[in-house]
Amino acid sequence: MVGRIVIEDVRPSVGAAEHPAKAVVGEPVRVSATVWAEDTDAVGAAVELRWPDGSTRCTRLLPVDGDTFAATVVPDEPGVWTFRIDAWRDPWTAWERAVRAKATAGALEPANDFETGARLLEQVAYRPERLAERDSLLTAANVLRDANLLVPERLSAALTDCVRAVMREHPVCENRTRGRAQQVRVDRVRALDGAWYEFFPRSTGGTDAGGNPVHGTFATAAAELDRIASMGFDVVYLPPVHPIGTVHRKGRNNSVVSAEGDVGSPWAIGSAEGGHDAIDPRLGTLDDFDAFVARAAELGLEVALDLALQCAPDHPWVRAHPQWFSTLPDGTIACAENPPKRYEDVYPLNFDQDPEGLYAEVRRIVELWVRHGVRIFRVDNPHTKPPAFWHRLIRDVQEAHPDVLFLAEAFTRPARLYGLARLGFSQSYTYFTWRTTKTELTGFGRELVEHADEARPNMFVTTPDILPAELQSGNPAAFAARAALAATLSPTWGVYSGFELYEHEALGAQEYRDSEKYELRPRDYATALAAGRSLQPWLARLNEIRRAHPALRQLRTLRFHDVDNDALLAYSKTDPAGGDTVLCVVTLDHQHTQEGTVHWDFRALGLAPEHRYTVHDEVSGELFEWGEHAYVKLDPHRSVAHIGSVARAGR
Repeated sequence: MVGRIVIEDVRPSVGAAEHPAKAVVGEPVRVSATVWAEDTDAVGAAVELRWPDGSTRCTRLLPVDGDTFAATVVPDEPGVWTFRIDAWRDPWTAWERAVRAKATAGALEPANDFETGARLLEQVAYRPERLAERDSLLTAANVLRDANLLVPERLSAALTDCVRAVMREHPVCENRTRGRAQQVRVDRVRALDGAWYEFFPRSTGGTDAGGNPVHGTFATAAAELDRIASMGFDVVYLPPVHPIGTVHRKGRNNSVVSAEGDVGSPWAIGSAEGGHDAIDPRLGTLDDFDAFVARAAELGLEVALDLALQCAPDHPWVRAHPQWFSTLPDGTIACAENPPKRYEDVYPLNFDQDPEGLYAEVRRIVELWVRHGVRIFRVDNPHTKPPAFWHRLIRDVQEAHPDVLFLAEAFTRPARLYGLARLGFSQSYTYFTWRTTKTELTGFGRELVEHADEARPNMFVTTPDILPAELQSGNPAAFAARAALAATLSPTWGVYSGFELYEHEALGAQEYRDSEKYELRPRDYATALAAGRSLQPWLARLNEIRRAHPALRQLRTLRFHDVDNDALLAYSKTDPAGGDTVLCVVTLDHQHTQEGTVHWDFRALGLAPEHRYTVHDEVSGELFEWGEHAYVKLDPHRSVAHIGSVARAGR
């Protein structure tokens, strides 16, 4: 803002500051701005932070680099916070600089210089709220005016630590300029930090005596929750649990024609048994769903539910609200397409023909599931719906329920991905599954930090739709390394069930063969674990390490460090609040031993460059003595990563 004082480059800021920046409760937020005035005038600045309830608090910004002023604030409750940066000419600081320079050069003019300082001291002393410091300030003013004293004695009285502290904390403000109010959307901690586990309740029914899969229910799904909780996950994410359409139902491996007994895709929502507000009868009832949510809560787990705004041809909306769909010239309703692919079992919604009616119905559905204990929605393909729709829906829902979060499943171009985040989505899927080389991962991580004010990443190692080429060999080290990267690069990461069993058979470029999207996939986790063919212990250890180290649950402090081997990736994270520091080295070669020297930027981490530090490897239990240049060696058949916590006392 340009006023008597210039205030610009205000952070945190999203775009042109028209959308709120993002933070979570308890997260240190750095507020900064460039502040300047004409000539050599000293300036000061402060941030006024307004709570959602309207109460305010001011915090002085301190100069950190040239004309940049900054301070850290910590929001302590969810909601929309407002902050405004004000700036002013600071005549006391200007006076102090001037008299120090003149004293050094022997150019002081006591009659004018000391009288100016005395008047500034009196301005602060006679403020009603400064009664406690009045005597000390007035004494300093009187000493400045006392011509019977030596000049150094007169000057030193005004520059005591006590006087300077009062004048700095309660400045004389001239030409005060008010900045523009900006917002920060503060969410609960789960918006930034969490470990997700995705599974299909219908695949939890086991097999019958003949070895045939049995359709699971919420009761059999609830039995899986203990295992998931034991691995340290925070969120269980369920694909759609609604009735599945029968018209044009897809068969196994996405075949156009289904066979008898095929269960169809959960994303083909709706049948004669109900739509988005109903439960698939084969899973149970709403009461069974409530029992599932309650059991999850007992184990410290939240339930995230898929919000997929699309319909099967036999969804009740198709008959009751035909205006919510697009009609082709031949009079039929258009199915979903991503040429050359066609999804005959899904009708996309048309948001233009009855926007208010459709909005009201979606809002009703979200509110229904909120009443049934769902506080997190994973939104399917949000980039195929109008941006204004999401902006309105998320705003309205969060005004009524500040703890509700929305995850955008938007594997799309960056403008759309970050645009949706700016419009209100709490988290976003990322390009992590396609970033595999050192250069790709480093650039990707830096991009995430750059966009931290507007978007929070959720790094799933795989999804029902994505089996990365890197995992299709079935190499356990590849699975372990990808999990290590996701769990330590991002404060939120996710696992799709079957990952711990190294499921890797592909159909096409990145689709699973015998995909669970179209058939039941019962899994015997216990037998695999007992036989040592399970990644479950590693997933549990990663989540245990994350819980022990708040640094790993941060995003803004991610920093990459140079290592002289392109098969090794080195990075660090710190916790601004508690000083926790974690150093990570992950191998990108899942076949061969790799070694190299990591050049840690200790100064950037607040560590003394000349010291060596004891680093506890949370993976192996070993202790290393690392300086700025540390030798590392990783054999992927033994360990794919060093995750080292730093003892702060160096030597």
